[in-house]
Amino acid sequence: MCAVGLLCCHEAARLLTMQAAVLKDAGKTTTKQSSMAKVYASEAAVRVAEQAIQIHGGYGYVKEYPVERYLRDAKIGTIGEGTSEVQRLVIARQLLHLRPVVR
Repeated sequence: MCAVGLLCCHEAARLLTMQAAVLKDAGKTTTKQSSMAKVYASEAAVRVAEQAIQIHGGYGYVKEYPVERYLRDAKIGTIGEGTSEVQRLVIARQLLHLRPVVR
């Protein structure tokens, strides 16, 4: 991915997050928008971190360079606070107007 692609990922993630924040500030439900922002931003962070490691070559995996930690930190975003798969299920249920599953 080129620098322009990385910038586009960053901007799209920022705009999705801002949209969810505006809706929340207006007192509206943000379930779908928040899930969309989380899944996109967390996966974009992983893509950007992977690209940074590619740019650094072998040094990207050495603990003395901060880029090694960036990938670990980004990857936890796809797991913590609901995995990307769970976020996709939330989005799909919102699109299909289905009630949440309660067990």
